[in-house]
Amino acid sequence: MKERLIFATGNEGKMREIRMILADLGMEILSMKEAEVSLDILEDGKTFGENARIKAYAVWKETGGIVLADDSGLVVDHLEGEPGIYSARYMGEDTSYEVKNQAIIRRMEGTKGAERAARFVCAIAAVLPDGQVLHTEAAMEGLIAEHPVGQGGFGYDPILYIPQFGKTSAELTMEEKNAISHRGKALKEMRAKLAALYGGRA
Repeated sequence: MKERLIFATGNEGKMREIRMILADLGMEILSMKEAEVSLDILEDGKTFGENARIKAYAVWKETGGIVLADDSGLVVDHLEGEPGIYSARYMGEDTSYEVKNQAIIRRMEGTKGAERAARFVCAIAAVLPDGQVLHTEAAMEGLIAEHPVGQGGFGYDPILYIPQFGKTSAELTMEEKNAISHRGKALKEMRAKLAALYGGRA
């Protein structure tokens, strides 16, 4: 019987990326919904890593086995790291990203070049059957754009300009994004850690 891995999310887009990157582990990869877990988890950590661990551990207590969770957000240097771990709740949970993006651009007025440095950060935590926790964290570096550009992606993608591609994250193709994305890099690191532990049984 295949080892079962649960990823603590209900986001289908995220699950597609997760399944693609972790496919060669040879595990059955389930979302929370597929694992029939429904929890209201209070993410009160002070870092992306702490929030990822809180989510993974909460689901692991219900299911056992191997549970992964991630936490991610936009970190803007000029704004002292805002919106950071509050990215989803920035300016209120019901505020549209169009409004949030315009607010960040307004707060960046008068800055240029490296002063506009920002990045998407993703932390992933894995709780193993024995309760051991593994962590990975990665970033996608860029600059805050002067105007939102692009229809792809979601959230803050239209305002993070990626110099190496000359376009915002919302303009990247899926192939371009997968090559440099914060979640993709953190997932690949986690895959390597899990393969080292479970590769012989996968």
